Amino acid sequence: MDAMGGDFAPGAVVAGAVESLKSLGEGHRIVLVGRAADIRRELGYLEWAGEGLEIVHTDGVVGMHEAATAVIREKRDSSITEAIRLHREGRVDAVISAGNTGAAMVASLTKLGRIPGVHRPVIGAFIPSERGPVLLLDVGANPRVKPCNLVQFGAMGSIYVSHILERKDPRVALLNIGQESSKGDDLITQAHRLFEKSPLNFVGNVEGTDILAGGADVMVCDGFVGNILLKFAESIPRLINRKFREDVKKSPFARVGSLLMKSTFHRVKKRFDYEEYGGVPLLGIRGITVICHGSSTPLAIKNAIMMTLRVIGEKINDHIREQLSRPEYQFA
Repeated sequence: MDAMGGDFAPGAVVAGAVESLKSLGEGHRIVLVGRAADIRRELGYLEWAGEGLEIVHTDGVVGMHEAATAVIREKRDSSITEAIRLHREGRVDAVISAGNTGAAMVASLTKLGRIPGVHRPVIGAFIPSERGPVLLLDVGANPRVKPCNLVQFGAMGSIYVSHILERKDPRVALLNIGQESSKGDDLITQAHRLFEKSPLNFVGNVEGTDILAGGADVMVCDGFVGNILLKFAESIPRLINRKFREDVKKSPFARVGSLLMKSTFHRVKKRFDYEEYGGVPLLGIRGITVICHGSSTPLAIKNAIMMTLRVIGEKINDHIREQLSRPEYQFA
């Protein structure tokens, strides 16, 4: 765990680690990487004796708004860099960070490298829909891409969804301004042709209106579009929640109704809550680096840990290595 990564670090990270150990029981070990004094202080607040936890001290911290390259230039002793180094040396099975996404990606690429056959690693995120969570990727790792990159993103996303969400033969779609194959710029039209030739269950183009409707299990776009879309999607639940509270306060009848509907509202909110998904691994690297939301709470951290155990158990990287070594996914 990158204990210093995230808006609420190290408190949220430490608390999430402790909660996960309570659920997992014996046989699991979590390594907290960061400023030892700060980590021990948080453990003291939680009155946790330290069973199952190990602390690796490092002074450096990469801030959320610092340049990603800081991990290889000025801050080689940062918590994320040290965590990745432990992973490279085989001392841990995976790394989880809610910190600077770019820094986590740079550290992973420089210290772990890519899976053979992968041109570019990709970051995904789950978006809620009427038919369950949709994996959107890329959401920021690759603002500029080639058509062949999008096809590989779709392949890696399909593997992840099939094993983690247990969806057989996931539907893969290309996010576009229209459903027609002729719509879009050169990037999209060329990618569409490559997708049609691939073994993926490609269902064609989807528009923005198809996302929440669950038009596909995996939706592919470049990191520029994906990052904007993700941040817009994250703002919707906050707006709805704020406006709902404002309107309820205006009427005593609305307050009574909200109490009667409390359980229903809770279920709906849960479907749109990023905490339920924890995080998503950086797909395509020779290792496991899980990227969490910057404002991750202890619950989100706990869920990220549980999900990471599934990624390890399902051998996601082995499946990516096997599939992307096939001729149809190799491009000049």
